[in-house]
Amino acid sequence: MDFYLVEQDGPVLRLPVNPAEISFQREKLFETVNIMSLGEVDFPSNGEKVQETTFSSFFPAEYDASYCQFSSIPDPEEAMAQLEAWTKSQKPIHFIVGGTKINKLVMASAHTLTIKGGEPGDIYFELTLRSWREIKVRTVAELQRTASGIIANRPDLKPVPKTYTVKLGDSLFAIAKMQLGDGSRWKELFALNSSIIGKKPELIYAGTKLVMPA
Repeated sequence: MDFYLVEQDGPVLRLPVNPAEISFQREKLFETVNIMSLGEVDFPSNGEKVQETTFSSFFPAEYDASYCQFSSIPDPEEAMAQLEAWTKSQKPIHFIVGGTKINKLVMASAHTLTIKGGEPGDIYFELTLRSWREIKVRTVAELQRTASGIIANRPDLKPVPKTYTVKLGDSLFAIAKMQLGDGSRWKELFALNSSIIGKKPELIYAGTKLVMPA
């Protein structure tokens, strides 16, 4: 099981040490009304609050095969700088857990840093991610064009296959472009299948079955 944070057209951070657990918090929306003689009363509302995902781990200063997922571990200070950059950023990133169905857009909303005595160079952290929901806002001009009989381009309703078998001459970019409609999503494809592909995304072999991102 591998944990990835992936910025589209940007950095990819693979956690060197897997979290012991991940916490998912999901809450229903309520509208609270203060009624005389009764006090506060909750009325269920449509929808739910934004889901929060929280986990903790650490960036070791040195590789240790007993708990590190791979040998080329990132520099702890550089990795924490990337988490801080994502926390400050207004763009969502992908949170992917290889071998599971977890692959979603999130915003890094908070992170804490802890340095422990007796462990020089190691940096412990806790990260909170909030699920990202994209809202499309239509302009007045778009609404007027639709109302006047001009039909917008029909969205591509072709379903994305759950798996794809690599063919001779394929590349991750070409597969992402053909199957997902966006070649830049090859990083997600690689992150989901790194245990199959190996460390070199440019080397894929015909007949290999890849898991496709949603």
